[in-house]
Amino acid sequence: MTPVQETVGFIGLGAMGLPMAANLAKSGYDVLAWNRARPPLQAAGSSGCRTAGRPAQVSAAAPVVITMLPDLPQVAEVLDGPDGLLSGDPVMDILLVMGTVSPTGVRVLAERLRPYGITVIDAPVSGGVTGARAATLSIMAGGPVDAVERVRPYLESMGSTVRRMGDTGAGSLAKACNQLVVAGTLVALAEAVLLAERGGLEPAELLDVLAGGLAASEVLAQKRHHLATGDFTPSGPARYLRKDLGFVLESAAGARTALPLSTAVARLYEAVDAEGLGHLDNSVVLDILRNTPGTD
Repeated sequence: MTPVQETVGFIGLGAMGLPMAANLAKSGYDVLAWNRARPPLQAAGSSGCRTAGRPAQVSAAAPVVITMLPDLPQVAEVLDGPDGLLSGDPVMDILLVMGTVSPTGVRVLAERLRPYGITVIDAPVSGGVTGARAATLSIMAGGPVDAVERVRPYLESMGSTVRRMGDTGAGSLAKACNQLVVAGTLVALAEAVLLAERGGLEPAELLDVLAGGLAASEVLAQKRHHLATGDFTPSGPARYLRKDLGFVLESAAGARTALPLSTAVARLYEAVDAEGLGHLDNSVVLDILRNTPGTD
């Protein structure tokens, strides 16, 4: 699809945000990026993006501004203040929230920004750093039909699966469902490795066998190295998955729905944080299980 000739803003150049912005630029879009830390901003400049000195410069030039930030408090920080996206005379009329956030919270944000003439679309992603680099992310969008169609070309430059799930908040609910499956699968894999170890099996060999059968999954493919070697260098920090599981349970409570697996998994990730391991890869839940007393 031929790129439109308007500037698109990008805020948040973390492990996933930087390659996402770079893929937009690679597709021919005029990307104006901002990030609080300088090194990622310089990397974005080297990847074909233009760079801004403050968020207000982005919203003054870009009708559509994308945020790839950890949560809504960080989105609020770049919106407000003397140099924020809402300061000055912004031309921004769509805020595209691509981080994983609360479905309820993003609907509240949409109501807050409505008087400014700004439409909020939530479009969280799945696929990890690997998918962000390869532009193969699965993107779940929530927002008015016309607004989602307007930003679809941008989304298709960053992902291979783009689906409108419903109105604002629906994308984030879909992502909560995604994270439920990811976290549950991670814990199941960690338990399988633990059981194998205790029974005298080699974890790497077990994971190879699982990958060749019905237990195969993208989670296993991306987390095999971590689980087999105990190298928990983060590709997805555990503290973020704990946050996401909070959104799962929040949504379940709102729907008056019992999710026993999610409740148990959330407790394990709370224990990860309590042990000071939240900065490590989300597969570090294996260490929590290793240190959990067994039954007699």
